[in-house]
Amino acid sequence: MGQKINPLGLRLGTTQSHHSIWFAQPKKYSEGLEEDNKIRDCIQNYVQKNIRISSGMEGIARIEIQKRIDLIQIIIYMGFPKLLIEDKPRRVEELQMNVQKELNCVNIKLNIAITRISNPYGHPNILAEFIAGQLKNRVSFRKAMKKAIELTEQANTKGIQVQIAGRIDGKEIARVEWIREGRVPLQTIEAKIDYCSYTVRTIYGVLGIKIWIFVDEE
Repeated sequence: MGQKINPLGLRLGTTQSHHSIWFAQPKKYSEGLEEDNKIRDCIQNYVQKNIRISSGMEGIARIEIQKRIDLIQIIIYMGFPKLLIEDKPRRVEELQMNVQKELNCVNIKLNIAITRISNPYGHPNILAEFIAGQLKNRVSFRKAMKKAIELTEQANTKGIQVQIAGRIDGKEIARVEWIREGRVPLQTIEAKIDYCSYTVRTIYGVLGIKIWIFVDEE
C-alpha cells in the first residue's frame, strides 16, 4: 500500500534545503538535534505568550539555525514581523535571554535576526495556524478550508491541498476530510512543495491539519 514520506525530506538536496546548518560527530548528533528543538520550542512559546494578532496567530513560517564553534545564528522568518519589531531591541533581547537560559550556554554567542516574508499566506505553517484559529472558534471546517484556499490564491501559488483529521465538528467517529485546488504533484521531485503538519486542540479533542502547497517547478 501507499508508502508515505515527508515531502520536504524527499526533496532535500533538489528544491529543498536544510533548516538547520551545522556539523556534529555521530556521538554528539542527538544532542545538537535536541538543542535545535529546544530553541524552536522556546521561540514559539515566547511568541505565543507575548504576542498575539487579533486572529490569534503567531505568524512564524520557519526558524533556521546555523551553528559555528562560538556562535549560534537564528533566523526567524515571520509573516507579520511588526509584532516583534514594535519595540524591537527590547523584545529581541528578551527573546535572546530566554533562549540562552533554556540552552544553558554561557560562552556561546547568540544572534537572532527576524526576516519578513512577502506572501505570508503562501506558507503552510501560517495557513495551518489560521485554520486552527477558525476551528477553535467553532467555524465549520469546510468554510475554514475554503477561506484558506482563497488566501493562498492571492499569494500566487500553483496548487494547494488541505487535510483535516480527527473528530471534526464533534462527531463521535473520527474521519479525514480533504480539499484540493490546482495541481499538487507529490511524486515530482523537481516540484517545489511546501508542507506542514499541525495539531490543534479543540473542545472536542485534538485535530490534525496537513497542508501541501505547490509553489512552482524548478
